[in-house]
Amino acid sequence: MNKLFTRLHLIALNSILVALVISLSSFTNQQDSAKNNGYHFKTVVIDAGHGGKDPGTHGLHTNEKTVALQIAKKLRAAIEDQMPGIRTVMTRSDDTFIPLDTRSQIANEHHGNLFISIHCNSSPEGTGYSDHKQKGTMMLVYGFHRVKEQLEAIRENSSIYIEKDYKTKYQSYDEDDPVNRILLNAYMQKYRQHSIFFGDILNEEFKTKGRVTIGVKEQGILVLAHSAMPAVMIETGFINNPTDEDYLTSDEGQDEIVQVIIKSLKRYKAKTNG
Repeated sequence: MNKLFTRLHLIALNSILVALVISLSSFTNQQDSAKNNGYHFKTVVIDAGHGGKDPGTHGLHTNEKTVALQIAKKLRAAIEDQMPGIRTVMTRSDDTFIPLDTRSQIANEHHGNLFISIHCNSSPEGTGYSDHKQKGTMMLVYGFHRVKEQLEAIRENSSIYIEKDYKTKYQSYDEDDPVNRILLNAYMQKYRQHSIFFGDILNEEFKTKGRVTIGVKEQGILVLAHSAMPAVMIETGFINNPTDEDYLTSDEGQDEIVQVIIKSLKRYKAKTNG
């Protein structure tokens, strides 16, 4: 039985390797084609974090799922108004719980060119006022798990435990499995550079608005792991910091966040087109 399992595992591994070679070749051809035939960036997938029975983290007056959806809707409207020709896809447009793997599936089925996941951050300090509480924005891109650097990943990935079949569904994310290591390495080769590039642009634009930024970090965020495109999670602020919460829930703060993303998208589009 063990020999049969090993043989089947090797066959599966070989099939995956063949598929990856084809995929990587296709990706390279698409890049070459884009350079020769004009810009191919046309679809932005907007992911409002959490939703439904998964509220995410919370502040004194609101929760993450509500703020994320408000910003996501404003971002969709701004892209449609200010970036004609760019199509937007929402993973959720109301207060609905969408499993993490379904969000990636939606993005992939619509052939997205960039996945933007909107979230709010939280720190262990509670919701009280303090001059020393964490605040500001942070950009996350997918990276291998690193000891003591996974607080955000643990919190964002906790949504899977709401799903009844999470043990079976997310078994494929086990990074100790050699097949999964190959898949993740392929992801890194194809999309990591562009993900970090867009994250860096966002970070620069937030700084121009005077926002405190924590920078661009690599984390094992599941919702980014299976998105077959560059993907960035934007932690728009620490919702459990009353000062950040006021910013995140105000029209002025949300509009500023949206315009930062719009300006970053325009820069990213211009750079990758060139």
